[in-house]
Amino acid sequence: MILACQNIEKTFGVQPVLKNASFHVEEREKAAIVGINGAGKSTLLKIIVGELSPDSGEVALSRGKTMGYLAQHQDIASDRTIYEELLEARRDVIAMEERIRTLEQEMKHLEGDALTAMLETYSRLNHEFELQNGYAYKSEVVGVLKGLGFSEEDFGKQVSTLSGGQKTRVSLGKLLLTKPDVILLDEPTNHLDMSSITWLETYLSNYDGAVIIVAHDRYFLNKIVTKIVEIDNGQVTSFLGNYGDYSQKKAQLREARMNAWLNQQREIRHQEEVIEKLRSFNREKSIRRAESREKMLDKLDRVDKPVEINTEMHLALEPRVRSGDDVLAVSGLSKAFGSLSLFENLDFEIRRGERVALIGNNGTGKTTILKIINGLLPADTGSIRLGARVKIGYYDQEHQVLHMEKTLFEEISDAYPGLNNTKIRSTLAAFLFTGDDVFKRISDLSGGERGRVSLAKLMLSEANFLILDEPTNHLDIVSKEILENALNSYTGTVFYVSHDRYFINTTATRILDLTEKSLIPYLGNYDYYLEKKAQNHPGASKTPDPPSQEALSEGKLDWKQQKEAHVLKRKRENDLKKTEMQIMELEQRDAAIDELLTREEVYTNVERCLELNNEKAHISSELEILYEKWEALAQ
Repeated sequence: MILACQNIEKTFGVQPVLKNASFHVEEREKAAIVGINGAGKSTLLKIIVGELSPDSGEVALSRGKTMGYLAQHQDIASDRTIYEELLEARRDVIAMEERIRTLEQEMKHLEGDALTAMLETYSRLNHEFELQNGYAYKSEVVGVLKGLGFSEEDFGKQVSTLSGGQKTRVSLGKLLLTKPDVILLDEPTNHLDMSSITWLETYLSNYDGAVIIVAHDRYFLNKIVTKIVEIDNGQVTSFLGNYGDYSQKKAQLREARMNAWLNQQREIRHQEEVIEKLRSFNREKSIRRAESREKMLDKLDRVDKPVEINTEMHLALEPRVRSGDDVLAVSGLSKAFGSLSLFENLDFEIRRGERVALIGNNGTGKTTILKIINGLLPADTGSIRLGARVKIGYYDQEHQVLHMEKTLFEEISDAYPGLNNTKIRSTLAAFLFTGDDVFKRISDLSGGERGRVSLAKLMLSEANFLILDEPTNHLDIVSKEILENALNSYTGTVFYVSHDRYFINTTATRILDLTEKSLIPYLGNYDYYLEKKAQNHPGASKTPDPPSQEALSEGKLDWKQQKEAHVLKRKRENDLKKTEMQIMELEQRDAAIDELLTREEVYTNVERCLELNNEKAHISSELEILYEKWEALAQ
């Protein structure tokens, strides 16, 4: 074990974020921290690295081990170039190399014992230099820079002139080159294109130390991690396996907890019915039995109802009008900005019902294509033709379709003046904006909140052709899954740009890869695209194996068991009804005897009284047996 968090507690104001959180990470283990937005993932990372203090609990790092941390946003103040900045990460190796060169010069002027002593130092330093990969540190720096998406032309750019995303990539490169024993990464894929993410996956998978990642990129997590640490309502739970394993186990646990609660609720209702029935028999012994059961019910350890995640968005997309079969036809499309040519003579078509993903590296022009289709940018050459009855709904990652000066309520009411206040408020509530939230200005919202407003407008548009630019940006995993389900059940057509490979894999029916200024089509999802691109597999679907004889035998056995169980259940139900009838008949006869014993012609007849009392005693004995039988059958 290299790192352990023990009983970590953290509260902001009156809101507990972490409650008695405990987990550990082994050497070389790759772990992910997951949870909805606001669950406390970044808070936990900051506590681990010492940027925040826990209210109680402790973080234990193995003696002599080092940690490195990459926060979501980086603002490096440096006059160095990108290449020089990453070289600083190997400052210890550079200093060692300089010392070796100095020793080489000094040894030229020494002899005897002094030379022998210096040779020993020189030999030791050379050995350490070799262990530190000193002979290849420059190529290592170049490899990391290229892996993170920097071209050789970028190497000479000053860090101070870079965008926030580029600075974050520089910081990530420096962290990887320092090679700490434990790397902590907060959303490391946010500013990387697909090829860079793939490179980072390989790098981290083969990394010699431990890695702890906070990320919403489920494909990335599936490739790398072997443990999931979940934060749910302040509680921390560890699951072995990747994200797919965790998701499956989580669903099974949720189902098991819900089933346990439902089963107990059924048992409670059943016991209450038994108690009511016993009381209805209105006999001293049956009433005592009812009271005994009531006491047992009061002592029952009640299972809490599993808490439903009520922070989920409620997204339903449905077109008002069905479009024609031909939705979009693009021919000869070209676009350049000055001397920078993005793409040339692009031709593609989209038909009704397709969900087409447009992928490619950063800067290839994917968003530009969407803007041209939406009329926000002019094309240099080419034509764009929409099909019959096509109505576009556009989701813009920069949210330019939102009006920054408006409130949320105004944004919806102005766009859809036919909606009443109740409909506007209920729509915004479905996207987690409630109460006074609806009067916040768009300019005051976070990126994720603006994304939710854009999705709300999209839902109301009832468009039959959705054009989406990075729709999963700023969404947590739960919200992404809601969007995926909505798109998969949508009967219209979808054309989108995304770097989220899991999202593409789940939703796309076709992929267009924008590479080297042209489009390469792939029929299928992201996994199929990878297979086809690598040309390792022909892509033909494999015919499933027929069921084995053992499986068939098990199926027959299951059917036979079910039939026997059904017969047994019917018999129990019939026996229960029969027993109830016997109890009812005996109780009616018992009541009739009581009525007879009040008559003068009976209670004055000693022989008749004795006969009736003997019958009454027999009925009481029979009823006791029947009550026990009824309770057993009722169970």
